[in-house]
Amino acid sequence: MDPLTQGALGAALPQATASRRQVLTAGLLGFLSGMAPDLDVLIRSAEDPLLFLEYHRQFTHALVFIPVGGLLCALLLHRLIGRRAGLGFWRSYLFCTLGYATHGLLDACTTYGTLLLWPFSDQRFAWNTISIIDPLFTLPVLALIIVAAVRQRPALARAAVIWGLAYLALGAWQRDRAEALGEALAAERGHAPVRLEAKPSFANILVWKVVYETATDFHVDAVRTWPSAKVYPGSSIPRLDAARDLPWLDPASQQARDVARFAWFSNDYVASDPLIPGRVIDVRYSLLPNEIDSLWSIQLTPGAAPEQHVSYAMHRNRREGQIEALWRMLLGQPLSGGEYRVGGL
Repeated sequence: MDPLTQGALGAALPQATASRRQVLTAGLLGFLSGMAPDLDVLIRSAEDPLLFLEYHRQFTHALVFIPVGGLLCALLLHRLIGRRAGLGFWRSYLFCTLGYATHGLLDACTTYGTLLLWPFSDQRFAWNTISIIDPLFTLPVLALIIVAAVRQRPALARAAVIWGLAYLALGAWQRDRAEALGEALAAERGHAPVRLEAKPSFANILVWKVVYETATDFHVDAVRTWPSAKVYPGSSIPRLDAARDLPWLDPASQQARDVARFAWFSNDYVASDPLIPGRVIDVRYSLLPNEIDSLWSIQLTPGAAPEQHVSYAMHRNRREGQIEALWRMLLGQPLSGGEYRVGGL
């Protein structure tokens, strides 16, 4: 999630356990501690552009690291905030740890993938229940923690926690509906998906991107789950086949290892860009949920030295009409490419 959301939820949980006179201090400690795990973005290398992909949402987000992360935050923040507010160190540690604990779990509710079980597993948990940015989740939590601090009302912080949990539960329900729509659509096409996932589109849990994999291709469509089921058909792209798409790639080269690392990060939802030779894309993400228009990619170079890394690029250029198209999907209105209902869902 975005830093503001992480801080807001990080503040809510310790505030909910605090006494009236401690609500403000608990909120400050929890807010800062709730953002702290994302300091792992500083782990990066100019020589290895994929290093940050391996370490972001890794050990700092793991469940076993929560007591350690809370302690590190308390060692810094108790002297700056807790002690000045009259708290003992262990009380500061409790508030920091509660704030820190919310971070990894909230990130796992998004689609990016979080290594909750590090170092015992390298599985990236992505429960796909909420977008990276979602104002309907964040703004009520933020408003409640601010009023809780100003009025010294821990009950309002508890309401913020309840709102967050309820919204995530609603997102899980909507995800399941989106997956059911995707399965119906695949069956209508005569496809038997190897796997199928639904991911919330930008800033909402109403319109979802459905990605399913067949033996040879990835298929991408958008679905609107409520109040009536609507499907916005997308397109498909062949799965990455290195022998076919990158026949010149030396399997023993660093570039080949980087492709494997990028595939792990992307949960194997990778394909060769049909427009740019040597570019490998992550098909899971796009601004419009019915498009294959990757937000990031790696670029390989034929004839590169055996130890040379790939380059990494982010693609955030918005095309004209994309925001309007997403808004029409949210309203359940047809697009120029067509729209139809799936009955009974």
